[in-house]
Amino acid sequence: MSNELRPNPLAKGLIFDIDGTICDTMPVHFIAWRQTAAEHGIDFTPELFVEVTGVPAFQTSQYLKEKFNSDFDEMEFTLRKEARYEQNMSQAKPIGPVVKVIRENKGKLPMACGTGGSQYLAWKTLEIAGVKDCFEHVVAAEDVINHKPFPDTFLKAAELIGVQPSDCEVFEDGQLGLEAAERAGMMSVDVTQYYEVTIGKEINNG
Repeated sequence: MSNELRPNPLAKGLIFDIDGTICDTMPVHFIAWRQTAAEHGIDFTPELFVEVTGVPAFQTSQYLKEKFNSDFDEMEFTLRKEARYEQNMSQAKPIGPVVKVIRENKGKLPMACGTGGSQYLAWKTLEIAGVKDCFEHVVAAEDVINHKPFPDTFLKAAELIGVQPSDCEVFEDGQLGLEAAERAGMMSVDVTQYYEVTIGKEINNG
């Protein structure tokens, strides 16, 4: 795709989003959202998915209910979607260039993850990507009140690894996450230029 992904030489700590950054889980998430939404007559399009990328699942369910004036229980809807996702998440592939950065910097730079997903699914995804052993800290949806594009997730991650925000570099694939990194005063890189995005062309019942 582009030249090789490398950390900024000025970075003293690395913070990684997980879905779509470390592991290409986005097609699996998309299918789970699409199938669950379809049960309520909602057409969950790739464009809509891009709009909510980085937003925690429960808040996405709330957004869909309001946007489409639909009548469903947000929590039950979220649990159905997450169960569908978990059932198929083993199909997700690690994102090679990002995994390489993680492996090469294990033990050299302090690292953490900052995700809009749950702690449970975050660690399971890191295991699928083969990098669970590289992280001690994951800041997930339940760990902050204000989610991306607010900077709280990444600021908490920086605090956990003991690095000043301005010395941290964030690896992200979503616009909300990149905005959160900017608002946190951190360096950032959009990893989507280093791998092929599959949303929109990998819509199946997998």
